[in-house]
Amino acid sequence: MVRITLVLGDITAEKADAIVNAANSSLLGGGGVDGAIHRRGGPEILAACEDLRRSHYGKGLATGRAVATTAGRLAAGHVIHTVGPVWSREEDRSALLASCYSESLRIADELGARTVAFPAISTGIYGWPMDDGARIAVETVRGARTEVREVRFVLFDAPAYEAFEAALTAGP
Repeated sequence: MVRITLVLGDITAEKADAIVNAANSSLLGGGGVDGAIHRRGGPEILAACEDLRRSHYGKGLATGRAVATTAGRLAAGHVIHTVGPVWSREEDRSALLASCYSESLRIADELGARTVAFPAISTGIYGWPMDDGARIAVETVRGARTEVREVRFVLFDAPAYEAFEAALTAGP
């Protein structure tokens, strides 16, 4: 069973086998978590992402999928990039958000990672309501079949932390 812990802080500072990047489909950096990971990780991450674009992901990474690169100058061993869905009132995209977590754990297993740090995927500029994003994240990780021993949700502010804490206490 995966142990879930919550951290209030900066995901780019986490020491883990892998950290998850809430990437955009281009894989070439952006704002929020994505931009912070690319800035702090250095040019090695961008170079690895450019290689991915030239080889398997010419059109970019699809929403709900995940792929790993070097972590560059980060304290983590790898960066797992996943593309979260943009929240919509008209269309239920919950399965895509859940897929970000399950696909990232699948990639972590392929890497042999035992500790993985996640941000709150899609809850920033993509507009996913934090309480629902936390619920989906926690339920997906709890239900995952994985060799990962610890998942850390690294949350950027107190309201995000409180939403994940509520999701953790609400579950089984």
